[in-house]
Amino acid sequence: MVRALSKYQKIGIVLAATAGIVKKRKKRKCWIKQYLLLRDKLCNMNILSVLEPEDFRNYLRMDSAQFDHLLHLVTPYIQKQDTLFRDSVSAEQRLVVTLRFLATGNAYHDLKYSSLISEPLLSQIIPETCWAIYRCLNNYIKMPETETEWEETAADFERLWNFSHCIGACDGKHVAIERPPESGSLFYNYKGFFSVVLFAVVNANYEFLYVQTGTNGSVHDGAILNSTNFYKKMVTNALSLPQPSPLPGTDTIVPYVFLGDSAFSLNRHFMKPFPMKNISKEKRIFNYRLSRARRVVENAFGILASRFRVLRRTLNQKLENVDAIILACCALHNYLKKFAPKYITHKFVDRENTTKATFRKGDWRTITDGLTPLQHLSDNQRNTEGNEVRDKFMKYFNAEGRVSFQDKMVNVVSI
Repeated sequence: MVRALSKYQKIGIVLAATAGIVKKRKKRKCWIKQYLLLRDKLCNMNILSVLEPEDFRNYLRMDSAQFDHLLHLVTPYIQKQDTLFRDSVSAEQRLVVTLRFLATGNAYHDLKYSSLISEPLLSQIIPETCWAIYRCLNNYIKMPETETEWEETAADFERLWNFSHCIGACDGKHVAIERPPESGSLFYNYKGFFSVVLFAVVNANYEFLYVQTGTNGSVHDGAILNSTNFYKKMVTNALSLPQPSPLPGTDTIVPYVFLGDSAFSLNRHFMKPFPMKNISKEKRIFNYRLSRARRVVENAFGILASRFRVLRRTLNQKLENVDAIILACCALHNYLKKFAPKYITHKFVDRENTTKATFRKGDWRTITDGLTPLQHLSDNQRNTEGNEVRDKFMKYFNAEGRVSFQDKMVNVVSI
């Protein structure tokens, strides 16, 4: 006869069965990969001291003196403190990996093997250092603030590019990005990819006077200029531009002007080419002269993307980090243009041989520069005052302001 177990007997059986079971602890994962602990011995920092000057310049886009100066400037903004758990990544290492990222555009999972810095940490270091670079170098991107400074800019355009009363060349480029989350088609441009627009004003020496980035790629290209702070100041006479004055050797008074291509609207301070349909020789001459001076901004963008090849990639970053990358590249461009004699070579930029009537494209044009031009507007836009100013320049370039080579070059250079 089998007797039923009481509830206390059942509890005792359960306790006895579980008494000998030791709860297994979950094996703790290593909080850092072992090879990352060897950063001081194996990372790319160790080869910098033995690189030849040319190799050092190719690796970081600047020589050691410029690197040391830049490191001195940014260190207060990027230096971190060591802790009891680990040593921090030094300011020098942070700057090196950021400059290498800007120079190559390599992905974080690639850079981690040369820098021995983890991907999550790189995703913090690089944007932070880009902002620090821009913060320290943005004074090299400076619009003239007085009439005298504007007149000096105009003198450079007249001396180098034979365009009187020109104070800047303007253009905009689409920079490719991955579609931001929950943005729909907001950043989808006419070329069929997602982008933000970089707008710039450049002087006669390929230096940025003004840059603005972050405008979403779906904005109509004709409205890009109108959305900038630069345009708002221009139309409200807040740029301290010199008063209109006579063209050299004439009594024809014209305002000082910026130059752009057909993507922009015409007004009294902004010149663009004549439409090519049924164009006269006089208008073709004007278009050539404008194109000759305006090419400085195309070449500036080409040099920028050639030196900092991150701009040839599709940026997979948060929008604020995209702005940091673009602005850091522009600031570095002006900084190196000023202090690095070999930053721009003759092969890099477009060159005209006016004696032989030949035109050689800059090396940056032989490959895709990663920056897509704005879409050209239709030729239906009209501005009465802008047309009057443009006609005055056209007549001047075909009379008192003509240059000896323009009749030959107008048939050689694409305008």
